[in-house]
Amino acid sequence: MNLLHGPRGIVKSMAVILILGMLLSACGQPAAPSAPAAEAPAAEEAAAAPSGEVSRAETLVYGGDFTDLITLDPAVVYEFGGTLIVGNVYETLVSFNPGDPTLIPVLAESWDVTEEGDNWLLTFNLDSDATFASGNPVTAEDVVFSWNRAIDINLSPAFLLTDVCAMTTESTTAVDAATVELRIPQTVSPQVCLSVLTFTTAAVIEKAALEPNMGEDMGQSWLNDNSAGSGPYILDRWDRSVSVTLNANPNHWAGIQPPMKRIIVQNTPELANLQASIETGDADIVFDLGAEQAAALEGNPDVTLVKGLSLILAYIGLNALEPPLDNPDVREAIRYAVNYDDIITLLGGNAELVQEIIPIGFLGHTGTTPFTQDIDKAKELLAAAGVAEGTEIDAIVPNGTGPGGIEWATLAAKIQSDLAQVGLQMNIQQLQSSELLNIYRAQDGKMVFMNWSPDFPDPDGNATPFASYEARSLAWRNDWDDPQAIELSKQAAAELDTERRVELYAELVDYVQHSGPYVMLYQPTRVYALRNNVQGFIYDPADSPVVSFWLIDKQ
Repeated sequence: MNLLHGPRGIVKSMAVILILGMLLSACGQPAAPSAPAAEAPAAEEAAAAPSGEVSRAETLVYGGDFTDLITLDPAVVYEFGGTLIVGNVYETLVSFNPGDPTLIPVLAESWDVTEEGDNWLLTFNLDSDATFASGNPVTAEDVVFSWNRAIDINLSPAFLLTDVCAMTTESTTAVDAATVELRIPQTVSPQVCLSVLTFTTAAVIEKAALEPNMGEDMGQSWLNDNSAGSGPYILDRWDRSVSVTLNANPNHWAGIQPPMKRIIVQNTPELANLQASIETGDADIVFDLGAEQAAALEGNPDVTLVKGLSLILAYIGLNALEPPLDNPDVREAIRYAVNYDDIITLLGGNAELVQEIIPIGFLGHTGTTPFTQDIDKAKELLAAAGVAEGTEIDAIVPNGTGPGGIEWATLAAKIQSDLAQVGLQMNIQQLQSSELLNIYRAQDGKMVFMNWSPDFPDPDGNATPFASYEARSLAWRNDWDDPQAIELSKQAAAELDTERRVELYAELVDYVQHSGPYVMLYQPTRVYALRNNVQGFIYDPADSPVVSFWLIDKQ
């Protein structure tokens, strides 16, 4: 979820585009056409609504399920849809190019890491050319303001700064207008912390623009309808539940002039409507198509399919304080009740079976899959735990499309059927993703169907959220406060020796697999469909869901 912005990253990024263009291939098999879909919103109508004369040819319509949109505030946003928007409007001090773990400068021209007593001292020298969309310079004071504001607001993504980097509001200092110093304990890996600073939570907001609009919520409401960033795009408007419109920043400090003058991020949660919108040209790019839709589009002369394994993990969260889920044997029984092979079949091959908290492609991924459906074993575990036949468990499930292009409702029905075979009755309640996330983050979900993607390209981007209750992320949401898991995650994150780090993650993976509050289901493939006149699109699993709109053009 990182940015490609910055003058030093441009040439390198363009080389990566060519490489990815050769690697990513069309996919899917011919199939009978889908049933007619409900009429999708016309892109021409959507593009005409915003102020300013921008033609359809200069407008990119990007369609998908954006029912998870809750906020556009960089300090608060922690949903896939929101990070897509924020990643194109705001910039961070450092970032990555697609497929390359080497940090590159963005707002920071250079940085140094040195030892200072018991601390690491990270010194950032800001690029003297960097300006916000307003034209005002990006200063060290803006950086301190932005990071401390995220810590003070202390909502979902704040743990990245406070837990992973061990930052407080005293950690960051503006030495002068162009120099920022960050002090973190030596118990923290400076490389992991630098990776954290590529995420949207560490994006820099213009203090002078936001401060007069702070109000009681520290500016959260204002940033849902206004932007104060330095990125290639500016927020035009957010029409709740419908679309988000971005306009190109005409004065980007690094000289980025996006070919697409307007971006419309269109909320289209139904798979049939996604297919229809790309077929008719109402959308230029759509994502997370299912196997059926991809097969129907195969051979369409106007459409190209792009497919790649994501870093997302689909899972079920089990609240560890809610009976009967408070018993580890019951959680283990549920893991043995699930028929994972059937789920992969339902996905039409758009997934890999993954039963651990670290995805394929990351250091520390073990590839172990200890669970296959074993009805007898599941029943034995439930009986030993004293769980009666017909015990009910309430589950909340998102509306719309899940990872890999399967409807969440279809996935939930499959799990419901599996649990019924071992005597558990799963009651399904479907909710808008934004509503479900609010419940989950308040620790009020009992069984929650959800997916997760790492915030930065390091195994700690998954290990700490899944294992550490102290981070107030996934373990916290599922009421799982386990000292052994917390300590293992901390040791692995801070370990500088790669071989030892791999050993620690293997130990943590095994422990969470059998003791944790999760049923890990699969790692999906993402399927995008592009109109054939679209150029410059990059799918980078480490950066997903952020798409660098400023690189995209249309013939």
